Amino acid sequence: MTLLHTTRVRRRRLGAAAAVAGLIATLLTATNAVASPDPGDTTAAPVAVSSDTRAEAEAALANGGIPGVDEIVHSGNIEHLANVPKDALLGLNTDLAFQGKYAFAGNYDGFRIFDIGNPKKPKTVAQVLCPGSQNDISVSGNLLFLSTDSSRSDNSCASTTQPATEKSSWEGIKVFDISDKRHPEYVASVETACGSHTHTIVPKRNDVYVYVSSYSPNAAFPDCQPPHDGISVIKVPRKAPEQARIVNFPVLFPDGGNPGAPDNPGVSKTTGCHDITVLPSEDLAAGACMGDGLLFSIKDPANPKIIDRVQDNVNFAFWHSATFNQDADKVVFTDELGGGGAATCNEEIGPNRGADGIYDIVGRGDHRKLVFRSYYKIDRYQADVEVCVAHNGSIIPVKGRDLMVQAWYQGGISVWDFTDSSKPEEIAYFERGPVSLDAVTTAGPWSAYYYNGYIYSNDIAKGLDVLALHDRRTDPAKRVRLDELNVQTQPDYFDR
Repeated sequence: MTLLHTTRVRRRRLGAAAAVAGLIATLLTATNAVASPDPGDTTAAPVAVSSDTRAEAEAALANGGIPGVDEIVHSGNIEHLANVPKDALLGLNTDLAFQGKYAFAGNYDGFRIFDIGNPKKPKTVAQVLCPGSQNDISVSGNLLFLSTDSSRSDNSCASTTQPATEKSSWEGIKVFDISDKRHPEYVASVETACGSHTHTIVPKRNDVYVYVSSYSPNAAFPDCQPPHDGISVIKVPRKAPEQARIVNFPVLFPDGGNPGAPDNPGVSKTTGCHDITVLPSEDLAAGACMGDGLLFSIKDPANPKIIDRVQDNVNFAFWHSATFNQDADKVVFTDELGGGGAATCNEEIGPNRGADGIYDIVGRGDHRKLVFRSYYKIDRYQADVEVCVAHNGSIIPVKGRDLMVQAWYQGGISVWDFTDSSKPEEIAYFERGPVSLDAVTTAGPWSAYYYNGYIYSNDIAKGLDVLALHDRRTDPAKRVRLDELNVQTQPDYFDR
């Protein structure tokens, strides 16, 4: 690995003992919605740790094995330009989308719009209160799409939590008109089976197709019945979004998918998909579906067709997300071991679990296959009080190289090179120390994406971070400019 200067020496590995163990925002609400953040939409409270685990973390902090509480460390080729803390929306920060000079940030309590025209001084434009759990977010033209993945009393932004066992409960996709960025207007909704944990858009000239990923059906849930072996496909007319409707529910796993335990201990049973990434320029999509990884054709966006399917019943616990390289001959799948609530970046878990799996795409057309090449995981071991696992990232567009920036919760942000898919290596990093030494807390970057020359990260607890990357290997990417970026709808960066 290339040696880099840091603001303070960050040891690459912990000792064995430690390793085992702006504009004042105006709160806007959607049309006729008056509500306050609902505790039912937050994740579980921090889990207290033992005195031994705390002592191990303190020792690691004292000897330089980990940064201090909330201390920032980074490689010499990354510059921290700005941080915008949470404001009116106090829930967990989630995903990001971009359009022109704006960044759109999801939050369990709604979403926030930033003016990033000056990346060193992002300004809040609007905060929309609309509780709905994860609130995965995408934008296309004048439309914004928001996922609701918690059982609600109705489809309004004034809804409250309600048991999924009640037939009247609602989950699904909300659609907003963002032609006025300061005053987004809620214009449509579509209820989907088992809600919408995440979604992916496939933009067309007159319509936007939305692939809705959801999982974990239950016979006691009227609107989330097993089996749940597919995805909901929604068609949204751009000029009449109120006519949005489900046009298909393709079954992706006619055999039921990965059975999980006891057949495959430690592997999640496939009961739907967690996330899908599309590459419209190649009519391709990659699905991360709990116990399975998929490659499929989206030539007909309403009728995706499976090309290949893979499993990893040794090291992957939960197929979480996928990223294509620019040449569409590789896919990076991530494993969210522990569901984003566990400390997995330590010696005990090792380098191959809670990691990225790099697959080459070989062959042509509908005969293409996914072939495993290697794993990538940050080697900056974290303390056992730090939730850390592979999470959301994006390509850094440089011709001839495969570069990616990725969030790792409290493991921070990693920039890495997988041009040689068998020998990935980290080339830059940024991270904060633990948010607490007393409990395992879900915190750190949820998403880290490269957009128009800068890295933007939505830190679950700390807010929006903006980073500048100064490295000859990544500098060519600064010349690539996009009008819009939804990372799960990957652009052809060089066809423009």
